Amino acid sequence: MNLPNYYEFLQISPNAEPETIHRVHRFLAVRFHPDNPETGDPDKFHLLQQAYEVLSNPENRAAYDASRAAMGGETTPYSESVDFMDSTSGELNRRLGVLALLYIRRRTFPDSPAVSLFEIEARMGFPRDYLEFTLWYLQKKSYISRADNADFVLLADGVDFVESQRQGFPVLNRLLTSGSGVNAPSHKGRSHSVGANNIFYTGPERRKTDRRGRPQ
Repeated sequence: MNLPNYYEFLQISPNAEPETIHRVHRFLAVRFHPDNPETGDPDKFHLLQQAYEVLSNPENRAAYDASRAAMGGETTPYSESVDFMDSTSGELNRRLGVLALLYIRRRTFPDSPAVSLFEIEARMGFPRDYLEFTLWYLQKKSYISRADNADFVLLADGVDFVESQRQGFPVLNRLLTSGSGVNAPSHKGRSHSVGANNIFYTGPERRKTDRRGRPQ
């Protein structure tokens, strides 16, 4: 999933004032509303609402601008190199992708380690609807937490898991090494499994772990 250029869609400057965003939104909402028999466009109306939700909120806009700057318009999302759809192993990979993203943020920006759901969705290249179970599980494991502003941060147990298990999880290791998952090599012939109370890897490099994922 490419990060949409909301500024281009609204035809406004990235430095546009809030009043401009509100005015353009009102104008385009009338034009694209599905009930408009002449210019209604459900897809554009949906994109317009997404753009307004992000750009009208200072925190969401700041996170969006940071993501655009970091991605440079060319950064490949994790989903381009990691399989997030293959039933059980796909769910495991989603957990590892979120952990890698939050770990990189905490290590790079220790004073502002929070990552918005919008940014997680953009970097993972995966719709948020499919991330709900992933985020719920990681919160229940006490690997991550969600602040009052809905941003996510990696907790100490999450740091311990990432640092102790990265060599046992090829996907996690290469995401941490590359930082973006671009052109990451595949590891065929290895399988991943998910337990109710543990995240673990099974294969030639299997490592025993306790219930919090720490090596025994």
